[in-house]
Amino acid sequence: MHHSLHTLTFDNRFARLTDDFHTRVQPTSLPDPYLISYSPAAADLLALNPAVFDRPDTLQILAGNQTLPAMQPLAMLYAGHQFGHYVPQLGDGRALLLGEVCTAGQHWAWHLKGAGITPYSRHADGRAVLRSSIREYLASEALAGLGIPTTRALSLVGSPQLVYREQPETAATVLRLAPSFVRFGNFEIFYYRQQSQQLKTLADYVIRHDYPALAGQPQPYLALLQAVITRTADLIAAWQLVGFAHGVLNTDNMSILGLTLDYGPYGFLDRYDPDFICNHTDQTGRYAFSAQPGIGLWNLHCLAQALLPLLDPEPDAAAEQARAALQTYEPRLQHRYAAGMQHKLGLATHQADDATLSANLLTLLHTQQVDYTCFFRQLSYLTQAQMQQADTPVQQLCREPAACTVWLTRYRQRLQAEHSDDTSRQARMQQHNPKYILRNYLAQQAISQAEQGDFSLINRLLAVLTSPCAEHPTEDTLASLPPAWAGEITVSCSS
Repeated sequence: MHHSLHTLTFDNRFARLTDDFHTRVQPTSLPDPYLISYSPAAADLLALNPAVFDRPDTLQILAGNQTLPAMQPLAMLYAGHQFGHYVPQLGDGRALLLGEVCTAGQHWAWHLKGAGITPYSRHADGRAVLRSSIREYLASEALAGLGIPTTRALSLVGSPQLVYREQPETAATVLRLAPSFVRFGNFEIFYYRQQSQQLKTLADYVIRHDYPALAGQPQPYLALLQAVITRTADLIAAWQLVGFAHGVLNTDNMSILGLTLDYGPYGFLDRYDPDFICNHTDQTGRYAFSAQPGIGLWNLHCLAQALLPLLDPEPDAAAEQARAALQTYEPRLQHRYAAGMQHKLGLATHQADDATLSANLLTLLHTQQVDYTCFFRQLSYLTQAQMQQADTPVQQLCREPAACTVWLTRYRQRLQAEHSDDTSRQARMQQHNPKYILRNYLAQQAISQAEQGDFSLINRLLAVLTSPCAEHPTEDTLASLPPAWAGEITVSCSS
């Protein structure tokens, strides 16, 4: 069955919590809105009929100018650690939870970014600009296309209304979807306010709706912490494998479901650089690419601390339980990363020196300044016989092809050791090594064209990023190495 917006069933769970957890706010109207793009893949999650997006009333809802009768818009309350410092109150400052939809046995909260001022806007205008909205819209669907847990983006709506960042820009909205938008910071605020009843209410809410299998556990709150640790480790391993840097891993940007949340100054690696800092605002490199696994653990410590009052009435016992759970993070992340690298290299078995093979490859990519995505994709096309040649496309990516030849020889020996079949290995590798990635320069080109009223590149990118491992032969240019000017692009927290 395909729905229109008016036939969707709403079940607004978060709105049923008391006003301790949110403030009810209506969206602020956005003048003269126009639909730039919608994601067919996200629409499928809601079983929405594509014809819905041609209707004028749909546009008004996606812009925040109208609400459906069953919606109960609200701004969520939370706190968070930002760049390592606790900020006592944050909350939805430019986004509203419009309502929550049940469809096909799934639950989707609708979160409209750019919906206007809320009590948590902290002197800001509550709007989102076209530039950052394009980046969030495309990245949400790009990570979903890569199979990485993420909030989704249903629609991108523009408006001629001017808002002011570094310079005047036009406004936009993105309608985000997720089973829940609860963050680590939703728990932190009640811990630091010493509101233990609200803390328990929120934990019970999350277990009941998002982790129902934990409800019968003898220690459900410890089980909740463990589940979030596991999901966060899996998420960050997936980021590291694909070369994604979030840019602002504050605890208010960490999802209790282990989803990629709040796309600001993110970046995908071009040439492999473990010290890559995508956020121009991040002067110390706290959120550099290689720092993400450690920051994930740091943020989980903050969550664990917030949950301490629920774990055990005896503080020392609670702390010991939290410590034991947190010690599972690093082994889990390393296991998932190793398994993912095995897939990227097309290895059918695990052998003791595989970690060395992978580590040597990353060293090669770094010292030779090799493009991360292109290298793995080109590697997936090589036969073992071609690996013996001196001038393959893989070697051409290196400054010194001979350095690559040494590694390729070892890799070929490793494949021979497991009697690897080229055809099946290449097919597997091409399923785990995307041809298309949302490079910064492509996002910038899409933004520049959109600011001139041309939205075609947004939709071209959306099409390839939704299935990034497919060939899409007519779109080969979108898989090209970045131009020289790409390294000059800067993105900051306002992005």
